[in-house]
Amino acid sequence: MTSATASARKILTELHELMASRANAQAKLNQMVEIIGAALNSEVCSLYLLREQALELFATRGLNQSAVHVTKLALGEGLTGHIAQQVDTLNLAEAAAHPDFQYRPETGEERFHSFAGVPIIRRERAVGVICVQHVEQRRYDDVEIEALQTVAMVISELISNAELIDQEAVADLSSSSTGPARLSGLTLVKGLAFGRAVFHQPRITIEHVVADDIEVERQRVYSAFTKMREQIDDMASQAEFGVDGEHQEILKTYKMFAYDEGWSRRINAAIDSGLTAEAAIERVQQRTRMRMREIDDPLLAERMHDLEDLANRLLRIVSGQLGTAAKLGLRTDTILIARNLGPAELLEYDRRRLKGVILEEGSLTAHVTIVARAMGIPVIGRVSSIRHMVREDDEILLDSDERIVHVRPTEATLTAFESKFNQRKKRQASFAALRDEPAITKDGVPICLMVNAGLRDEVSAVNHSGAEGIGLFRTEFQFLVSATLPRRERQMRLYRDVMDAAGDKPVVFRTVDIGGDKSLPYLRKDTDQEENPAMGWRALRVALDRDGLMKVQARALLEAAAGRTLNVMFPMVAEPWEFDEAKAIFERQCQFLTDHKKMLPEKIRYGAMLEVPALAETLDILIPKISFLSIGTNDLTQFLLAADRAHPKLAERYDWLSPAILRFLARIVRNVDGSSIDLTVCGEMGGRRLSALALIGLGINRLSITPAALGPVKAMIRSINLADTKAQMSTLLSMPPEDLRGALRSWARAEGVEID
Repeated sequence: MTSATASARKILTELHELMASRANAQAKLNQMVEIIGAALNSEVCSLYLLREQALELFATRGLNQSAVHVTKLALGEGLTGHIAQQVDTLNLAEAAAHPDFQYRPETGEERFHSFAGVPIIRRERAVGVICVQHVEQRRYDDVEIEALQTVAMVISELISNAELIDQEAVADLSSSSTGPARLSGLTLVKGLAFGRAVFHQPRITIEHVVADDIEVERQRVYSAFTKMREQIDDMASQAEFGVDGEHQEILKTYKMFAYDEGWSRRINAAIDSGLTAEAAIERVQQRTRMRMREIDDPLLAERMHDLEDLANRLLRIVSGQLGTAAKLGLRTDTILIARNLGPAELLEYDRRRLKGVILEEGSLTAHVTIVARAMGIPVIGRVSSIRHMVREDDEILLDSDERIVHVRPTEATLTAFESKFNQRKKRQASFAALRDEPAITKDGVPICLMVNAGLRDEVSAVNHSGAEGIGLFRTEFQFLVSATLPRRERQMRLYRDVMDAAGDKPVVFRTVDIGGDKSLPYLRKDTDQEENPAMGWRALRVALDRDGLMKVQARALLEAAAGRTLNVMFPMVAEPWEFDEAKAIFERQCQFLTDHKKMLPEKIRYGAMLEVPALAETLDILIPKISFLSIGTNDLTQFLLAADRAHPKLAERYDWLSPAILRFLARIVRNVDGSSIDLTVCGEMGGRRLSALALIGLGINRLSITPAALGPVKAMIRSINLADTKAQMSTLLSMPPEDLRGALRSWARAEGVEID
């Protein structure tokens, strides 16, 4: 047993004895702060409890006793209010330097510098705060913070039993949860859905924190780990996405956490300190959540979400509360609600009943988002208040297209939603009817429509949607969902399967585009974190810097395409020499395979992504070297406009239909015109009907877009006269109106073009 564990156990033992004493609640709280302050060598230890929606100072060691029951802070007020509102931990060497610091003169705390505080949690809400202060400037050690978190759990049990907390503050639902409500969030997977609210898992309240017998608690955890691992193994073997697919890679990562010995050791250490099995799991989980808030790497943060998901599963097993909604079965069309959701848990649900998912957290790069997109289930994330606003079986309308959740909708809202839903179904049916129709303008000009993909399962969209091929296959998805760098054999199997599924239709493989917002924890740059990762060490720059990465992928692609045509495209080319170096890596691998009597592709077509504006200035040098050029409008637009596409305050500035963007694209078309290369737009700009209309009017006749956009864009193409469209775009760009987007929309509607 470590000294930190022994110290925590000593505190817990003293608190346990205190709880068993006959002293009244206030006397116990007074003794508590003395025990904690002395154990952590802190001059100050203060306890605040939530009463009448304010944090009231209930007990203190070191501050003025006259401030007890006098000092009160609103949620969010001062450091203590910040902790309660954010349900977060603070550990500060200098409290006054924090932006939320607030000095209360009646407490006499002006001479103390360091500050640490943790929330006291009951039913997932902060019902109080325990904090310590020290004269000297110092950050408290991790073991001291963990001890404080352990103490907070014990205090939660005590104050609940003594009825010292504001019960209304921790009620499952407030009075505001009975009428209609409209909430907003982040679109993770687009779509519309209607169903009854079902909580993914019941709320588990830990009633007993201090262990009576440590060995009994340890055996309970061992048994729970065994059962959880069996469940994960069963799910991994029954997943629906095929052997060695990307979704299987997600499950392998999930399984890796389930068998992580470090995690089980941390839980055992918490039990050694004197906690019950449930409390030990919860304490380690609190530490994980605190780390999650400190992680800037989105992929690593998602991995931590997977670990929290497993902790929830382990907690349900050890507490005997195994009845998740998936296990109990869905009785009706369901909108699932969860804090977060692991990919394996999503796979447990009946896909016939599961219509949509709402998450308190979640992100675009989360593993569960990738799986949900493949399942065709709309998802909205970042709806922080959802579990406090919704009751089980409430009616829910989920409009992920508009990022809106309607809870207990009014009759008028329901009618409007049903109308939109039915209209969407009719439109989808009409688009589906165009599957075998050509994408050809009214004046007889064909436009090539292809799809973007990144997962093996998305390749089926090529045949189902009538696309002419895959204009962009994002090979980095396999890297993002893998716990380690994918081996050559596994990469080769994926690329071969994709080409097999596409049949005679072409597939353009973009070499791995990592870095920026697609960071890999197992492939880090040995420098400090970048201030501007979008324009930093990413994409082709990474591949050329670590050419072993490119060599493995090159050989995998070449072997997978043996006897066929290989279309390979390099991302984020800024200067022609970068293309030359990337192509040279492939050519050397060709020679290697030839030397080893391996079959090569029948033909290799090399291309580049034009995302960096600088490349447009050297197209005369590049064009003779390439077979095709693809414009990535997502990055190109943000670079040209100096507008981060993910920045909410710059959303209006990130406009594909700005004159600057359209004139730049028109210049690229002119520079390419007359050459033998194929010019394609493969960014999201091509998937929106109005901006696709503009692209076609500029002379771009090849688009690679999301499968869902294929039908709507094809319908638009079949409704236009290309000559008229080109003439209108020429007019608009020669003297751009103040609102070019509005002018183009008005013209299209007047001409009967399907843009709405």
